[in-house]
Amino acid sequence: MADLEAVLADVSYLMAMEKSKSTPAARASKKIVLPEPSIRSVMQKYLEERDELTFDKIFNQKIGFLLFKDFCMNEIDEAVPQLKFYEEIKEYEKLDSEEERLYRSRQIYDVYIMKELLSCSHPFSKTAVEHVQTHLAKKQVPPSLFQVFATCNDVSWKFFFFLFLSDKFTRFCQWKNVELNIHLTMNDFSVHRIIGRGGFGEVYGCRKADTGKMYAMKCLDKKRIKMKQGETLALNERIMLSLVSTGDCPFIVCMTYAFHTPDKLCFILDLMNGGDLHYHLSQHGVFSEKEMRFYAAEIILGLEHMHNRFVVYRDLKPANILLDEHGHVRISDLGLACDFSKKKPHASVGTHGYMAPEVLQKGTAYDSSADWFSLGLCLKTPRH
Repeated sequence: MADLEAVLADVSYLMAMEKSKSTPAARASKKIVLPEPSIRSVMQKYLEERDELTFDKIFNQKIGFLLFKDFCMNEIDEAVPQLKFYEEIKEYEKLDSEEERLYRSRQIYDVYIMKELLSCSHPFSKTAVEHVQTHLAKKQVPPSLFQVFATCNDVSWKFFFFLFLSDKFTRFCQWKNVELNIHLTMNDFSVHRIIGRGGFGEVYGCRKADTGKMYAMKCLDKKRIKMKQGETLALNERIMLSLVSTGDCPFIVCMTYAFHTPDKLCFILDLMNGGDLHYHLSQHGVFSEKEMRFYAAEIILGLEHMHNRFVVYRDLKPANILLDEHGHVRISDLGLACDFSKKKPHASVGTHGYMAPEVLQKGTAYDSSADWFSLGLCLKTPRH
């Protein structure tokens, strides 16, 4: 009977996966109603107190970027080429094929860099231009090729101030108010089979009812947390997930929603169906050098995303690197991650065999350098 239930759970999960790919999102049962524009003053004060109204904080949120783009498209023609250049760079960074990147990189260079160079009015530094020219001449097109141009500093200082004087900023405040007042429950998801287990609970595959999108639902049992005195760990994981989930990083298992029931804390995370690197190592023995370079590049980008937000991961190991169905990897499980923006940690935590010397040495303060040592250990053996 238990075997039959397991098979039925698998079938239900696979059907939900296929449905999320092949059918459009289900129509929402209720429409989102924005609050009155007068909410602007309250939300502006709330966001200012939390240092959430900087250029980087707004520009790196999807709703903030779209409203800023719409504002520039209608009000400031001068900013439009810079924003289009930025969008092209972000699209380029998502390309998997080197052939596609080579073709797209030449297009970007011709349209946005060479055109400005010929007009003799470009804002680009000589170093940045030569960096791209050298790589293109050698047909080297890494995803980070145009990163030096993607800062949008000119956009931030010249035009960002005017956004605060516009109705687009009012709309931003309205959406932030909605975001802060979303109250989810289990009824908003159809929950399927268990896809993982941890010290405080289980991870389920789930489908959001109104959009049809699949997620992983990590459910932490409140009784288990209290019994193991893990309140601080659970709260820390929630905070770390919030920190790294800004900026839409494709190399970290990020959190989209969080809510709680009387019995559980629930984190709604990116769904990864490809297993972990530890499992694939146990099946294949070793990876090729080409595979290792690919995985290393994506892990490095994930770590850089964390470190830029002053988060040290502290538990890098193959079992925590998950694969999606396309073979890309993401760093998962931020239970031991730590914010070092104000004070460097000194606790000896992690998995033995992957811990840096400064982490093992009790009482020694450390920062993001500990993760790079762990990465070296991860890359050292599983290849031929």
